[in-house]
Amino acid sequence: MEKNKTVAFLADEGVEDLEYYVPAMRLQEIGYDVVLASLKKDTITGKNGLKIRPDTTVDQLRADDLFALVLPGGWSPDKIRRNKGVTELVAEVNKQGKVIGIICHGGLIAISAGIVKGPATGSLGIKDDIVNAGGTWVDEAAFTDGNLVWGRVVADIPDFNRELVAALEAAK
Repeated sequence: MEKNKTVAFLADEGVEDLEYYVPAMRLQEIGYDVVLASLKKDTITGKNGLKIRPDTTVDQLRADDLFALVLPGGWSPDKIRRNKGVTELVAEVNKQGKVIGIICHGGLIAISAGIVKGPATGSLGIKDDIVNAGGTWVDEAAFTDGNLVWGRVVADIPDFNRELVAALEAAK
């Protein structure tokens, strides 16, 4: 594997299991090193009851050491976006122009990190949040805008994965 192909997923209790597992497995399948970072290393329970063991904690991650980030949805984003380390990491990865995949309620983290400026999507439940943060709501399954890869909801994971993989491959 090429140097620095680590993609970190940020999640905690209530993460949308499929928005974590399906993209993570797809990236592992094509050779990326996937790590799950949470606020603590305790096993977390996904929104649909799956148990997930974090590899590390968010405070152990450094933007310089990452190739990309992914922000899955569920209930987790509303919790972890309150952590200064999470928002600072996301802002720094964005400042470095690295790929950030954002799906469903993961947009809440992007909003709190101050990186939502242009077209964005996610669960309809965060449409007003995106607009109020200065983004432009786009009702599409998935798309890429600069270094940000946006996905709407669980049903759009195949589209999100295609956009995410294409963005990562282009960034190599």
